[in-house]
Amino acid sequence: MKKKYISSGAPASVIEYVRSLGYEVSLVEAGGDILSPVSSHPDIRMCRLGISDDAPIVFAEAGELGTEYPEDIRYNACCTGKYFIHKLKETSPRLLSRARELGMELIDVKQGYARCSCVPVDENSIITYDQGIAHTCQKLGLNVLAVSPGHVNLPGYETGFIGGTAGAFDDEILLAGNVINHPDGEMIIRFIEERGKRIKYFKDFPLTDIGSVI
Repeated sequence: MKKKYISSGAPASVIEYVRSLGYEVSLVEAGGDILSPVSSHPDIRMCRLGISDDAPIVFAEAGELGTEYPEDIRYNACCTGKYFIHKLKETSPRLLSRARELGMELIDVKQGYARCSCVPVDENSIITYDQGIAHTCQKLGLNVLAVSPGHVNLPGYETGFIGGTAGAFDDEILLAGNVINHPDGEMIIRFIEERGKRIKYFKDFPLTDIGSVI
């Protein structure tokens, strides 16, 4: 059975929806090496090297992560399968080596929280609020939808990040919360659908950074 990793703190409706698609759900529990409330976020503890269900996942090993930046961003790369987007000097050497083995094109950006900042939509397309990522990726030929920052809940923080709401499936993009209430909600939906993907969102709670569905 295919598996997805979701924070144990994610809304129950998100967890149950992913299970309804036929996935085994592995809940990521909070741990001692990362600050709460993001310590249960999958996108801090692992990286899927692509958006397909078959893309390999590299997991952080003991001692690789820490409570302070940049020790908490080692695995927070945005990966479309074709592209690997991260602050490369801070990427886990193990993760970087695996990306190179897979022949991924490495894109160096200033934003260490690249996965939190981006929704990978397909091999060549991302959604991001980060202007630096948007500019760099557009120059390299990616399709980029730049959206307004903020408008995402993350308990304990002033704001969460759009990428942290998202999960990529083979033919669907999931956003945890009501994307309609985002100032660019209609553009986000249109951008995803124009790339042949369905979109799933949840009208009963605001867009919420759950650390991605990996």
